Amino acid sequence: MSRGLNKVMIIGNLGRDPEMRYTPSGKPVTTFSVATSRSWSTSEGEKRVETEWFNVVAWSNLAEICKQYLTKGQQVYIEGRLQTRHWDDQEGNKHTSVEIVANEMIILGERREAGETSAEAESIDEEEYPF
Repeated sequence: MSRGLNKVMIIGNLGRDPEMRYTPSGKPVTTFSVATSRSWSTSEGEKRVETEWFNVVAWSNLAEICKQYLTKGQQVYIEGRLQTRHWDDQEGNKHTSVEIVANEMIILGERREAGETSAEAESIDEEEYPF
């Protein structure tokens, strides 16, 4: 059987502060969202911007690093693999979620202290893009 390749690289801004929890076995897992934007001009010369949101999951040591150093609005490079999860809710409705399981994270741009905000951080609002 041949080997496959599942590799994703994104650069974007955090839509919210990371949230960390622990599995029943005590393994840390941190989740956060990253927004990437692309812009182009239409044939009529109109500027368009499209924003894509990615759910990111980090495990173990990387989970702890993400929780400690990342804050809403920060620009980051994330590398990992795509994973699709399927589940049924209490009403029996089927749900699907695609997320990036991170294996590398690099903070880009300015590093900010926890609690410090910037205009850039406040301009990204995940509430506008629920998923």
